Amino acid sequence: MSDDYELFLTCPKGLEGLLLEEARGLGLEQAREHTSAIRGMASMETAYRLCLWSRLANRVLLVLARFPVRDAESLYQGVLNVDWFEHLQPAGSLAVEFSGNGSGIDNTHFGALKVKDAIVDKLRQADGSRPAVDKLTPDVRVHLRLDRGEAILSLDLSGHSLHQRGYRLQQGAAPLKENLAAAILIRAGWPRIAADGGALADPMCGVGTFLVEAALIAADIAPNLSREQWGFSHWLGHVPALWKKLQGEAQERAAAGLARPPLWIRGYEADPRLIQPARNNIERAGLSDWVKVYQGEVATFEPRPDQNQKGLVICNPPYGERLGDEASLLYLYQNLGERLRQACLGWDAAVFTGAPDLGKRMGIRSHKQYAFWNGALPCKLLLIKVQPEQFVTGERRTPQQREREREQSALQAEAPALNRNGNPLKPVPAAAPVVEQARLSEGGQMFANRLQKNLKQLGKWARREGIDCYRLYDADMPEYALAIDLYHDWVHVQEYAAPRSIDPDKAQSRLFDALAAIPHALGIDQSKVVIKRRERQAGSKQYQRQSSQGQFMEVSEGGVKLLVNLTDYLDTGLFLDHRPLRLRIQKEAAGKRFLNLFCYTATASVHAAKGGARTTTSVDLSKTYLDWARRNLSLNGFSDKNRLEQGDVMSWLAEDRGEYDLIFIDPPTFSNSKRMDGVFDVQRDHVQLLDLAMARLAPGGVLYFSNNFRKFQLDEGLAARYALEEISASTLDPDFARNGKIHRAWKLMARSSS
Repeated sequence: MSDDYELFLTCPKGLEGLLLEEARGLGLEQAREHTSAIRGMASMETAYRLCLWSRLANRVLLVLARFPVRDAESLYQGVLNVDWFEHLQPAGSLAVEFSGNGSGIDNTHFGALKVKDAIVDKLRQADGSRPAVDKLTPDVRVHLRLDRGEAILSLDLSGHSLHQRGYRLQQGAAPLKENLAAAILIRAGWPRIAADGGALADPMCGVGTFLVEAALIAADIAPNLSREQWGFSHWLGHVPALWKKLQGEAQERAAAGLARPPLWIRGYEADPRLIQPARNNIERAGLSDWVKVYQGEVATFEPRPDQNQKGLVICNPPYGERLGDEASLLYLYQNLGERLRQACLGWDAAVFTGAPDLGKRMGIRSHKQYAFWNGALPCKLLLIKVQPEQFVTGERRTPQQREREREQSALQAEAPALNRNGNPLKPVPAAAPVVEQARLSEGGQMFANRLQKNLKQLGKWARREGIDCYRLYDADMPEYALAIDLYHDWVHVQEYAAPRSIDPDKAQSRLFDALAAIPHALGIDQSKVVIKRRERQAGSKQYQRQSSQGQFMEVSEGGVKLLVNLTDYLDTGLFLDHRPLRLRIQKEAAGKRFLNLFCYTATASVHAAKGGARTTTSVDLSKTYLDWARRNLSLNGFSDKNRLEQGDVMSWLAEDRGEYDLIFIDPPTFSNSKRMDGVFDVQRDHVQLLDLAMARLAPGGVLYFSNNFRKFQLDEGLAARYALEEISASTLDPDFARNGKIHRAWKLMARSSS
């Protein structure tokens, strides 16, 4: 074999340029870029050095042969022509990886099988012994890439991917691969900052990948120094003496690096469950003296290194993996921007995100952006010089601030200045830099103005009526398609999915404008804004549980207390638009037997009990809602004489023989629960539902029927059988007066026999 070898270094997409620069620095010659790889020529010493020192490569492949492939047979012959006795013992083991296609080979498993067969046939002994296949720890790992009729047959010197440094045995929910983290640090200028003695802080450090990679760079530690198994460990072409020499040199450099005073490298993580895994990873990397991790929220992040040194703030905030998640992350990015402006003046910052629109909402400009890929997800690295001129927009200095600054400048210019007694004036401390706050966009300010107007009008009404939860905004401005409800000092936001005719980017931008405006306009902390997305549910799709925090809040209405949950479900447990109907039921319930069908959390039953109902019966199919209903009744001391029934309403009505004086029915538009036979459709099934319920209505009794289906049409035949009156307009309070189609309601009674 010759002294120089052709090498392929593979890497994540987007790292090719950085890897090219790194590999040239490590000795690779004639190097050039390919997609997710670079190619060049190198000695065996350089090949080893690349394995040991590359922070960016996935694999180092040593090319054994190139040959044309016309079909499966020519592939087999090309591999068979290699002298495999130079690479592998006949009793050894191998693994084969095959990529690409063409020349009649369109299945990678078939291609790998042909390569394996050729190697095994070459090494097969007269007694029948042959190499075994070992996919986990083979003596050699062979890679063949088929591209446009040419096979590139290589030996994998790295073995397992080089990003697997060995220290990260514990990882979080969205891990960043070590070589991608190193690439981000290099792009962010960390090697230069570290060489100058700068600091590094990660306000969302997870399990510490950025921190460890930063310390490895700063301490001049080869990223794969601790690796014990390599792809060349049992390769017959391996030169142990040369490898040991390079290992020794790397160990000396690491010892010298760790002997220097450690840089200030700190990580902060809000999730307490990740703190110990991060510390364990740092300890395995041998960097406990360099890297420290603490529990801390982004909203309180403030790096405080020794001697007031500056450095790099780096982080990989969450992106939002599900539809609608990005909206709930807006405040996280805003908090990050706020902390950079307030606590990190003079620092560099690097924010790596798969949601660049959220990055724009930090209120601080990036001076450079780089495109990366995190797996299959396109991402951006935003580089920021945290200086006042980088802030997007801000509140201006007040005239008083400007006047004070002028006075201080004048005093400092008069050196030495004297007071009226002729004594030198004490030095006046320089004015602290005025940190500009991010302002709302024009659209956001317009939305904030609307919220404040609504709050002024509806707030007076709510205080007068003793209402502490109500709808503040319901798509009043069509371009901001949100429903916003106030619950005490909490805000519950539901985003209506934009129609397909609206550009998704524009719709998302408007959503972010609106969400940014809410805390400003209402004077409410961002942590008390809950965001959900409401969209049309097609076919058998049902609204699913949103979370499992189990946090209930007590609200009051008409003298009763009710439990709401703002986080776990799309609806909160209290339909605000039905408030007038519930209060009407409370007024009419005295001495009556009350039936609540599709009762949900039985809020109407609580009102009926408060109004003096003789008994209440509440029916729903959901055990979760009935448990919630039980808690609502118990909260008000109404556990007695208030029955809760689990069952399909239609079947339950067909079997029930009770008599009721007051009935309330508020069915879903559609239901296909697994606990019921078939499906319920309010338009199709309302006649049967009302007939069954009216059969249970006592003489002189009243039935109230309501639903939220916008296109609902009441069957005309019902008016012939029952005394029927639409009461929709009288069942809407001022907070829903802007949306007259939120629901429709009717009052039904039996026709008099006279």
